[in-house]
Amino acid sequence: MSAETPEKATTETQSSEGTGDLTDGFHLLIDAFKANGLNTIYGVPGIPITDFGRLAQANGMRVISFRHEQHAGNAAAVAGYLTQKPGLCLTVSAPGFLNGLTALANATTNCWPMILISGSSEREIVDLQQGDYEEMDQLAIAKPLCKAAYRVLHAEDIGIAVARAIRAAVSGRPGGVYLDLPAKLFGQVMNADAGAASIVTVIDPAPRQLPAPEAVESAMQVLRQAKKPLIIMGKGAAYAQVDETVRHFIEKSGIPFLPMSMAKGLLPDTHPQCAGAARSLVLKESDVVVMVGARLNWLLSHGKGKSWGAPGSKKFIQIDIEPTEMDSNIEIAAPLVGDIGSCLDALLQSMNSKWSTPPADWTGAVKAKVDANVTKMSQRLGADTNPMDYHSALAALREIIAQRPDAILVNEGANTLDFARSIINMYEPRKRIDVGTWGIMGIGMGAAVAAAIETGKPVLAVEGDSAFGFSGMEVETICRYNLPVCIVVFNNNGIYRGTDINESGGDDVAPTVFVKGSRYDKMMEAFGGMGVHATSRDELSKAVNEAMDSGKPTLINAVIDENAGTESGRIGNLNPQSVVTKK
Repeated sequence: MSAETPEKATTETQSSEGTGDLTDGFHLLIDAFKANGLNTIYGVPGIPITDFGRLAQANGMRVISFRHEQHAGNAAAVAGYLTQKPGLCLTVSAPGFLNGLTALANATTNCWPMILISGSSEREIVDLQQGDYEEMDQLAIAKPLCKAAYRVLHAEDIGIAVARAIRAAVSGRPGGVYLDLPAKLFGQVMNADAGAASIVTVIDPAPRQLPAPEAVESAMQVLRQAKKPLIIMGKGAAYAQVDETVRHFIEKSGIPFLPMSMAKGLLPDTHPQCAGAARSLVLKESDVVVMVGARLNWLLSHGKGKSWGAPGSKKFIQIDIEPTEMDSNIEIAAPLVGDIGSCLDALLQSMNSKWSTPPADWTGAVKAKVDANVTKMSQRLGADTNPMDYHSALAALREIIAQRPDAILVNEGANTLDFARSIINMYEPRKRIDVGTWGIMGIGMGAAVAAAIETGKPVLAVEGDSAFGFSGMEVETICRYNLPVCIVVFNNNGIYRGTDINESGGDDVAPTVFVKGSRYDKMMEAFGGMGVHATSRDELSKAVNEAMDSGKPTLINAVIDENAGTESGRIGNLNPQSVVTKK
């Protein structure tokens, strides 16, 4: 049977083994996904996987077709984060595979479960480099950039391959998995009963990993000695979906907590123990830091440097399911290896005896700093500037999220991201999705689509104009599926700001400057969505509320002062400054 006629695979057919029902690679792959509760595919159709997408849809799977594979992959990765099941991304071979691979690597870096499935050229041609259509050794290229990579050559192995991919994606530290499917695989035929027997339903793919009792006791000894303890929560704590355990641990401990951006909302940012508004103080002054699903990477200055106070001034307790994460940058005094729920349960049990909350002078100092900074920020947010700056525009969105705490906020950009992190409060877990560990641009539209598809909740995507440009064509995808997504593009005519000048005096604009007065709202209108041009805080607030009420695809072009913004947001120190002077 050819790959072009998959619908014939389940008819009663004469084979070399006699007369009986047959199945093929197309149906076996679909059956394997459905048997494991994976019912949505994000991808881009094309040879050799077009028929697979059609057949998956015909068999009850939801197939969300994008305009570019990278954005489909970003959607699959976010789906994995939100559901704890691997998101599926389907691409064509070679260039399509490479486009999806960017998202797969990003998912692995962020510890989100995802499976990239790509059609590929035949092994006998690839291995001899004989020039097949889109020839590429995709498995070899994928291996260094994901958690696991497998190639399936025989239809009878599809069930076990999908099972291995699922378990690899979600067990231990989650991540990306690549499945290489040569075109001939789809058309392979086998007995239907034998095919059904080859499907594997994965049992307990992400089993609990209990911490060692002696490790728990060591952590408690360090914590009991703390005078100025701090808890830092990362997106791993949000992914774990043990929200009540996290809340119980923090509130019973009485320790101030600092949420990383995607951990915001595990407890409300307005919670009395939240130290988000006193970040500099608590990082510098704390003496014991409990890391819950967070890593001491660049986002936390690697746990050292001026922001952390004097060298050796603090001890770290780190909860992580990956043992090799410990001591990645600095010494971890008390490593707790295990899943977050089990580790926090063990710490809570130990707190039942001889536990006292932190000294009042420490918690009082943190609260005083929080109150002072919140008051200072409130004054800034109260200014109704004309044209809008980041504070006045984000103040409007801050109020909307406060009124709609179940809405999902997608956020990317430079200044748009950095200011929104500190200005917009979150109130519920897994309601904020942003650029994650790599800090990359271009996740916005893929994340918005996945958030809407997987949760059914309204989505507010707050985008810098530069960030939006990476995935803006996916507004057609949003309109095609009529998703409840409201996009706000902060338009200040350029990257960081729209005022840079070409110092050579030539005709070209500066590298960071865009077309002045661009109307991104017209893009959404072109595909049947709602487009709004907003130049004031009131116009922005009105437009977003109407969009969220209607549930219709909407794009609001929010005009920001082109002088607003700073180089690289708050990480300008990562951009080396030239030491060459003009002669």
